Amino acid sequence: MTNSLFEQRFSRRTLLRSGLLLGAGLTLGSAAGCATPTGTPGPRTVSLALNRSLVSLDNKLNQFDAALTVQRGVRQALTEIDRNLRPQLVLADRFELVSPTQWFVHLRPGIRYSDGTPVQVRDIATALQMYSQVDGSFVGGFFPEWPTVEQIDDTSFTLNTERPVPVLDYLMSNILVTPAAANLPEELQSGVGTGPYVVTESDRGTGNYTLERNENYWGAPAQIESVRVRFVPDESNRVVTLRSGEVDVIDSITPDAADQLAGLSGVSIDRIDGVRLNQLFFNFRKPQGHPLADARVRRALTYAIDGHALADQVLQGSATPSRGVIPLTLDGAVETGEYTYDPARARGELDALGVRDLELKIIWETGEFAADTDIMESVLQMLSAVGVRTTLQQFEPGGDISQWRQGKAGDWDVLGNGFPSPTGLALTIMQGMYAGTAEKEATRDTYHGYIFPEITRIITRASEEADAARRGELLADAQRQIWDTCPCLWSFVPKAVLARRSRIDGVGLRPTNSYDLSVAALHA
Repeated sequence: MTNSLFEQRFSRRTLLRSGLLLGAGLTLGSAAGCATPTGTPGPRTVSLALNRSLVSLDNKLNQFDAALTVQRGVRQALTEIDRNLRPQLVLADRFELVSPTQWFVHLRPGIRYSDGTPVQVRDIATALQMYSQVDGSFVGGFFPEWPTVEQIDDTSFTLNTERPVPVLDYLMSNILVTPAAANLPEELQSGVGTGPYVVTESDRGTGNYTLERNENYWGAPAQIESVRVRFVPDESNRVVTLRSGEVDVIDSITPDAADQLAGLSGVSIDRIDGVRLNQLFFNFRKPQGHPLADARVRRALTYAIDGHALADQVLQGSATPSRGVIPLTLDGAVETGEYTYDPARARGELDALGVRDLELKIIWETGEFAADTDIMESVLQMLSAVGVRTTLQQFEPGGDISQWRQGKAGDWDVLGNGFPSPTGLALTIMQGMYAGTAEKEATRDTYHGYIFPEITRIITRASEEADAARRGELLADAQRQIWDTCPCLWSFVPKAVLARRSRIDGVGLRPTNSYDLSVAALHA
C-alpha cells in the first residue's frame, strides 16, 4: 500500500513533487530579480558573491556573517576574534583588565585612517555612543552595559563600567571605529576606516561595492589589489557564476551546491563548525490567553517537527539539530535537551490543552539560512499533519521584516532567524537573545519579546563574574531554565560552508562564517 504524503518521510524531492502546498495555506513572496556579476575578474581582482545584501559598511544594525568579511576589510575594532575564537589585538596593542570595573587600553602607534588622519581616543568614545544610541541595535544586545571612555593621553584611555564586565575584550571586537566627526547613530554606507581596503564604489540598493587596496594602511598591505562585492540571492546563479569564473567566492551554500561544485577543477570547498544558531523562534509578544503564551503549547508544537529528517534530507548533513538553546561549539554552552519527533503526542497534548483549529504564521527573510524555503515548506507540512494550519510569509532582503520583528508592522507567530555569536562565547549570545527586560522591550530591543526576569538576573550575574568556573555554572543554570521556557519550535547549528576558485588562497574560513581579506592572496 502506498502511504499518503504526510505519512512519507519528508524530503525536498517529496515536497517538490507535491502539489499540496497551496492547499495547506502557503503564501510565498516572489524572489526579486537581481543581476549577476558580469565579466571575469582581472588577475589582481577578486569577486565575492554574497547571499545577503550588504546594506551597510558598519554593523550597528546588521551583522550577517559573510558581511563581516567586507565590513572589517574597511573598518576595524580594538580587537578581533580569531579562527580559534580568541580575542586578538588590532587597533590596540594593550587591552588589560586593571580592576574589576576598569580596562586599560593603549592604541597601536601609527594607526591611521585611509585619508591619512590618525585614530584618536575620542573616535572610540564616539563609536560607543553611536552604537548605544541607534534604535534596534544588533550589537547593543551583547553588552550588559555600555562602557565609558576616560582619556589618559593622546593614545591611552580606560574603559570604565559600573559593574564588572570580564569579557569586554571580546565584546569590543564588535565596535568598528570611524572618525568621530563622521560617525552617526545609524548604518554607515560610506566614510573612511582603518582597514586594508577603501570603498571606491557603492550601491546600497543593489548590494554592489568595489574595494581598492588602502595605500595608507598602517599594517601589512593587502595582497589583493581590488575586491568586487555583489549581491546574488539566487543560489543557482551564484553556482553558475563561480563555475564560469565570474566570481571567486560564494558563501553560505547548501549541500546540493557543494555537491555540484565538489571535485570540479579549480574549485575548493571550505567547511568549519559554525557558531550561529538558526531557529524557528516563537513570538513572545503574544497576550495572556493566546495559545503561544503557554509554554506547554509551545512544547507540544515541537513534537510535530521531524528535526532529524530536516537535518538529514533537507540540509543533507550540513547542520546539526540543537541539543540546547545555543550552539554547543560556544565556550560555556551545555546540553539541555533534544527536540523529539512525536506527532501523535503533539496532537494529543494540544487536544488536552484545549487547543484546536490553531493557525500559525511563519515569517523569514530570504537567505536567512541555507535551504530556508525548503525548510519552511517542510515545517508547514509537518504542522499540517497534526492539524495546525500554517501560512508562510517570505520577505525579500532589504524589505521591512525588521519592522515586523519588532512588532511594529504586522503580527506573526514564528520567525525563521539566525543569531550569530561573533565572540565565540555562550555569554554573548545569551545576553543578546535571552536577557530581555521591560526597559529593552519599551524600545523593542528585546529578542522578540523574550522576557524572563529570573533568567535575565542569572545571565547578568554571569556577565559580571570574573571567576570563569563560577561564570560557567551560572550560564549552565540559565540555559536549563531557558530550555524549560521552550523558546523555539526547532533550531539547528549549521556548518559554515563556502566555495571558492582555487586561484584565491589563504581565506582561512572562521566559525563566524567570515575571513580576513587582508591575508588572502591570488595565484597567477
